[in-house]
Amino acid sequence: MRPCPACGAGNREDDEFCGNCGSYLGWSSRPPQSPPAAAEPTGPEEPVGPSEPAAGPTGRAPDAPAAGAAPQAAGPAPAPRPEPPVAPARSRAPEPAGPPPATPPAPAPEPPPPPPPQPVRPAPARPEPPAAEEAPVVAVQPAEPIARRPVVRPVAAEESPDGPPCPACGTPNLPERRFCRRCAAPLRTREQPKPLPWWRTVWPLRRRARGGSGRMLRRILLVLVVLGLLFTGFLFLPVGRYLFEDVRDKLGGTAEIGPSRTTASAQVPGHPAADAVDGVTNTYWGAPALASSLTCAFDKPFRLVGVTVHTGVSKDPREFRRGARPTRADLFITTADGEVRRKAMPLADKPGPQTIRTGISDVVSVRIVLRDASGQGEGRPVAVGEVEFYKRT
Repeated sequence: MRPCPACGAGNREDDEFCGNCGSYLGWSSRPPQSPPAAAEPTGPEEPVGPSEPAAGPTGRAPDAPAAGAAPQAAGPAPAPRPEPPVAPARSRAPEPAGPPPATPPAPAPEPPPPPPPQPVRPAPARPEPPAAEEAPVVAVQPAEPIARRPVVRPVAAEESPDGPPCPACGTPNLPERRFCRRCAAPLRTREQPKPLPWWRTVWPLRRRARGGSGRMLRRILLVLVVLGLLFTGFLFLPVGRYLFEDVRDKLGGTAEIGPSRTTASAQVPGHPAADAVDGVTNTYWGAPALASSLTCAFDKPFRLVGVTVHTGVSKDPREFRRGARPTRADLFITTADGEVRRKAMPLADKPGPQTIRTGISDVVSVRIVLRDASGQGEGRPVAVGEVEFYKRT
């Protein structure tokens, strides 16, 4: 088992990379092997079988044993005997010069008798070598660095060749490994997300986005779009449009607009219909009877914000009581599309301007019909001092 030098996880001997962290195992140390047993001292052994016969005068062993000799027992070959140490050669003294002395010839050596047969002995049993003793733990010397011992974790199960293959090199690995034991390629790949449907890929309906990438802005824009749609639909309704225009009338400014022509259904001599729109209040339109009407037409359609009416022959209180003055009238307002809208206008019996708010768009003409009056008598016409029209600016 090879320990990982980085995390200490156990791996097989043939693994190149750690299965837990993917580190290279080539730099890790191999497990120490047990020291070899001490060699048994050997000494000179006695020959187990019979010794070879001595060579004859010819220098080779005889082919057959001598007659009358007992047959030798077969046995293992005898171990060679150690040769005796050779003594160093000694220097000889210089011999005197002269012819050497004559020596008699040496007699021929006699062959030695054959050795007697020896019994076969069993080989002695070798003693078992003593177990290797572990090195004793010694104290650490100061300033002496010692390598940290890696924590070896036992392997839970042996590697099986039937495991899932590596996607890079095809080496089988166990299911619990995260890195290949051969090439350190990651085995647990992240699954790719499924593609979004087409309706979720249209902005701003995208949901798969990283944090801080405009998600809050898209939500705000979506809310504003919904509010805009609701507001637009509300404007198409009559009530909604009226409220919208009324707010604009109150917040915007106004300006007076004069009619292009003015006509009356009836008038007394000296007090024509044009005196009701001349801009002064000391002249008036005199209607001989109730139900008389004053019609004012305009060249361009406009937004009619309000109508102001001055009743009586004058705004002076003493002159005001001398003539008849209207107390109620009806306004018939005609728009550009031909629609006629009616507005009731009550009038107070006092001098000064009296205004009614209308809030009607695309006005092209206004007709005022007198319905009631006070101070009438013989020869007293109903006096309308001034009529003013206001548009939105």
